[in-house]
Amino acid sequence: MPAVWASVEALAAYVYSDKHRRVLRRRRQWFERMAEAHAALWWIPRGHVPTTDEAEERMIHLREFGPTSYAFTLKEHFPPPDAAGSGPIRSPDEWTCPV
Repeated sequence: MPAVWASVEALAAYVYSDKHRRVLRRRRQWFERMAEAHAALWWIPRGHVPTTDEAEERMIHLREFGPTSYAFTLKEHFPPPDAAGSGPIRSPDEWTCPV
């Protein structure tokens, strides 16, 4: 099941925290390097529970087209739909970001 984060900034704070970085330094001991993207981010309305099918669809899109507002990465991310002007103005508290 995809994990849901309140914001890209909250996810980045976790990913780049000292505790997580200590584990990441050893990742090559446990995993082979992946040639393709292995994590996709996208915005969802607060309260929505993303499915693994949604995550797979977003991952395929990211691999085929690179980062877009539909599926993006922590390194290259996009604002929530309301901030991008693609929908009605909503509070940032109404959007979350699964990974």
